[in-house]
Amino acid sequence: MIIGVTLLAGEIYVLRWKGQGEIEVYDIVTYSLQRQLSVPDAQRLTDMTSCEYYRCVYISDYIVESVHKLDAHGVATRWKVNDQPWSLSVNAAHNVLVTCPRVRKVKELNSRGDIVREVQLPIDVINPSHAVQLTNGQLIVCHGRDDAAVRRVCVITEDGGEIVHSHGGQPGSDIGQRHVPRRLAVDNNGFVFVADIGNRRVALLSPTLDYVRDVVSSDQLKGQPRRLSLDIQRRRLYVADIEYVNGEFTAGRIVVFSI
Repeated sequence: MIIGVTLLAGEIYVLRWKGQGEIEVYDIVTYSLQRQLSVPDAQRLTDMTSCEYYRCVYISDYIVESVHKLDAHGVATRWKVNDQPWSLSVNAAHNVLVTCPRVRKVKELNSRGDIVREVQLPIDVINPSHAVQLTNGQLIVCHGRDDAAVRRVCVITEDGGEIVHSHGGQPGSDIGQRHVPRRLAVDNNGFVFVADIGNRRVALLSPTLDYVRDVVSSDQLKGQPRRLSLDIQRRRLYVADIEYVNGEFTAGRIVVFSI
């Protein structure tokens, strides 16, 4: 199973779970395997992101309520989050945003692993899956798992107090609906890519969360699009395509799309 995909220093990092956390590092041009890294003392890893400024990757660990930090050589440290982290992103201040669904919070950690703030999300944002901070400070959050009555993507004020825009509502497959929105990516113009694992597609939304088009359709995937990474410079979208059969993850690959 692929748990995360991200880009760092001209290479593609792919996080797999094989009884322990293992990161495969590929050349961004040839897609050839360069080396492998391991995540020490991993328990249940759930996501990965990267920071070009600090030249490192971050991996969330649900069981030990921590974030692992690995530099490009695989040297690791671990930061406590004190809640169960589900997903990660890095903001313009080079800090890590940790989405903690059970408490409906986004926690911001600085480069030393200190929690510098906690954002309590609105009461109707239930089971948030992923949060990304825009340059204006607002947050884009997707929420709603496969048992939820409401499944949306929302733009939320910086303090978490108010929903500014939203897309979705009741689950469905129409262009204005999401089934299980699981991961997000945002480009320099504020357009939002949404990985919808229930509908097996990736949708593009405007900065105000109006539907634009599907950039990845179900017939381009073998399974579900569970992770995303956007290469803004090369205009490429990396999608973790995970096959899920009879309640088990059976295979995973990275599919690269021009956008």
